[in-house]
Amino acid sequence: MVSGPGGRGPGAAGGGGCRLGVLLSPRARADALAGWRGPDLKVRIAAPPAAGAANEALLKFLAGLLEISVSRLSLAAGPRSRRKIVVIEGLTEAELKRRLPPGRP
Repeated sequence: MVSGPGGRGPGAAGGGGCRLGVLLSPRARADALAGWRGPDLKVRIAAPPAAGAANEALLKFLAGLLEISVSRLSLAAGPRSRRKIVVIEGLTEAELKRRLPPGRP
């Protein structure tokens, strides 16, 4: 799910940012994208889910992928779930779509 600041649905973000639905698979062999699963970006992260390590690694991985500072990313939902909503501050929905891999449904 990608949603910009003007949206009224559950993915809408305020303050000039957008949201991205992520399906996280912790304890992977390596950090990597695994394509799209429905509206969510599937990401594999090597870190374990204990003590928020996988969440932290996810935000660092996405920051590198999107070429932005990790401080512009935060979790809006799903800190203990595989499905997460990541808020990306200062990035429009159009710019987010350009920076993400193709194949989004």
